[in-house]
Amino acid sequence: MGKYGEAAVEATERVRRHGDSPKDAWETAVRHKFPTQKASREKNCPKIAYLGLCSKGMVKEIPRDNYVKRSSLNKKYAVEAVRLLRSEPSLANNKKELWNRVQKGNWKTENNQMDVVLGLWEKKLIIP
Repeated sequence: MGKYGEAAVEATERVRRHGDSPKDAWETAVRHKFPTQKASREKNCPKIAYLGLCSKGMVKEIPRDNYVKRSSLNKKYAVEAVRLLRSEPSLANNKKELWNRVQKGNWKTENNQMDVVLGLWEKKLIIP
């Protein structure tokens, strides 16, 4: 599991245990994972992927709400990845193929959105 996947899992645990908002929990988690890498802490793609899944009510024990204020491709990518994993769980073993399917044949570099999805999926924190 990548560091952003670990951050998503940690953030979810913070929401569940401490009642943090998903946004605050994410900020805390990335500070733990990237204590000296400011650019990594501020990276928007994995953050919006995580908050997008929370917004859609797809993360266990996090209520559906508007955690992402605007429409975002990163949110759409994460939601589509979960949809694909639900129908074909074996994609969890192939991040590259999952990303290709999310992109529907378009070529764009994955930017840790799938790490978030797969981290939550691996720890069974995605609502089935």
